[in-house]
Amino acid sequence: MDLVHLCRLLRLQVVDLAVSLTHKSLPITCEMLGLPAPDRGDTKREKMANSFDAMPEVELPRLAERFLELHPPQPPVRNEIQDTLWADTAAPAIPKRFRREVARAMGEDQLYLDAQRFDDLLDRLWVLDNDSFAVLLTGVDHSLRAEIERHVHRNPGDWSAEDLFDRLGAFSASDRRFALFLEGLASADVRPDEAAQRRLVQLVNCPLSGCGVELRETDTEGGYPVFTVVSTHVAPTGRPKNIIFASSVKPDLRFRDAVNNDIEIVTNADRVLVYDRPIGIDGIRWRDLQSWWAETRAIADDASAKRTLYRRLRDSLPQNSPPQSSLFDAFHRGFGGAVPDLPALLPEVWLHWDPRTVRERGPQALTRFRMDFLLLLPQGVRVVIEVDGQHHYAREDGRADVARYATMVAADRDLTLAAYQVFRFGAEELQGNAAGVVKKFFEALFKRYGVVIPPSQAVIC
Repeated sequence: MDLVHLCRLLRLQVVDLAVSLTHKSLPITCEMLGLPAPDRGDTKREKMANSFDAMPEVELPRLAERFLELHPPQPPVRNEIQDTLWADTAAPAIPKRFRREVARAMGEDQLYLDAQRFDDLLDRLWVLDNDSFAVLLTGVDHSLRAEIERHVHRNPGDWSAEDLFDRLGAFSASDRRFALFLEGLASADVRPDEAAQRRLVQLVNCPLSGCGVELRETDTEGGYPVFTVVSTHVAPTGRPKNIIFASSVKPDLRFRDAVNNDIEIVTNADRVLVYDRPIGIDGIRWRDLQSWWAETRAIADDASAKRTLYRRLRDSLPQNSPPQSSLFDAFHRGFGGAVPDLPALLPEVWLHWDPRTVRERGPQALTRFRMDFLLLLPQGVRVVIEVDGQHHYAREDGRADVARYATMVAADRDLTLAAYQVFRFGAEELQGNAAGVVKKFFEALFKRYGVVIPPSQAVIC
């Protein structure tokens, strides 16, 4: 994210906001935006400018989001701020060719069922009133909004979907904006009919498949399906339902209600954690995990919830694997205050669970039961981190064990084919001071998948 550009954009807008405020309402507005109290300056603009300049730069993205929500600027500025915020946001790439093919595929169906909600969607994403000066000169409205009213609403068929996409700028828009547009067109707001939603999704998924993208059903809202643009190259087709983790022993579990997929830990419940909240397209962040932990353990104090959760997760790590503990500690030390907004590093996660032992199951036995660490990233990306000690490739006497190594790499292939992204650390890498190695890896990982790391360096604007 270009924080310098965001700072300049936002500062101008926020300071200009002071003109419409009174000296009495200025502190209230600053508080609602999350700005420091405006206690310096003679004029309203000076006070607002000083308040903005005192804002920690790490809070700039959140300030931008609050400003867009509470005091939305003109659409061109709004879109520039949004695109700056979204620059590092995970969004599957949809090249222009495939966008055009999507538009042509939509020509086989209606653009919308609810005209007002369709217009609301366009208003949220595109610049429609771009010819206001000409209206003043000629008295004739040639804005895009007026053209849409004339060629889409009053005279259906004048414009094809491809014409509309072209006029909106959809073919050259950011991937994130185009994805939001497709998700909006497939939503129950624009199409309040489930059959119509699914028909549109089927139409557009055919051309989208050519670039490894699809509209996938990820949730429900008000009884209607919710569709999200995801990459088919990195995201598994299913949705996670139960995360069984932080377990140093094989869980003794059963289905309390198999229809609802309700799991019950029968014995040693204190040695196993089960995250059973709905997991959306944003994955699981530390703040989500901490909220779940605080609620299920009735912990009212945030600091206490954070401290006890961290200790519980760390205690689940194998005592005979110091490198695993080293990676866990290095991750949290390296990112510090940014951790709540980052994907949670879940230790000792159960992938396969079989009530029978490997010996009882025989040739059909699953090859990997547990993952050292799992991260659930945005857009359905699942990342597995494994720490390889000697036992991964050698016998107890230290001699190489080719059969054991072959079993490990076969399990990796199965995970990769199931759309998990597997990364391995050698135990030697994590001896001593592992902080630099670990942080460098996760910075590169998050950049690859569009996870924004809250900045820690000052931004001058």
